[in-house]
Formats: sequence, structure tokens, C-alpha cells
Amino acid sequence: MKSLLLLTASGPLLILTSHESLRDQRLLEVLKQKGIGKFVAFEVPLSLARERYGGHFQAVESNLHETDDLRVLDFNGQRIFQLFRFNELGSPVLQEQ
Repeated sequence: MKSLLLLTASGPLLILTSHESLRDQRLLEVLKQKGIGKFVAFEVPLSLARERYGGHFQAVESNLHETDDLRVLDFNGQRIFQLFRFNELGSPVLQEQ
């Protein structure tokens, strides 16, 4: 499982996904179907997301199965930016479809 911060045209999203990589074509297709074809993404350490979101993380994680593509952990950009520092995130990945 991965935790990813996506900076999209409509705002930041923090997602959990069962896909192994942000470059996974199936994940990119799911995002594109949801209207997210262009974004900047950062991997968020799973342990850090789990720590910062506590019970909410557990609730979202428990609904994520290997057959699911992704779940939104947070769509409140202000909260996401308050919870994570840039130096805690992975290197940025630019995606444009």
C-alpha cells in the first residue's frame, strides 16, 4: 500500500492505494477517469500518514482491499499542508496525460 499526496488543479488530495507505484498504468487510468490527468505527486511515508491521521487512517485503510484501486484519505488542502512538511515527503513526480 502507498500513501500519496496529489497536487491537482482542483486542490490537494491525500490518497491510499493498493498499487505498488505511482507509475502503474492502471492507477493512472483510474485517476484519469476521475478527472485527474495532470498532477504533481509526493509519496507520504505510510507510517507518518498513519500516525498523523490516527483512527481516520485505520477506517480508510480497513476499506482498502487489494482489488480496490484507491481511497481518499483527505481532500482538505489546508489540513494536509498543516500535517506534513515538504522535507517529510518523497521526491516530486510530475504527471501529465
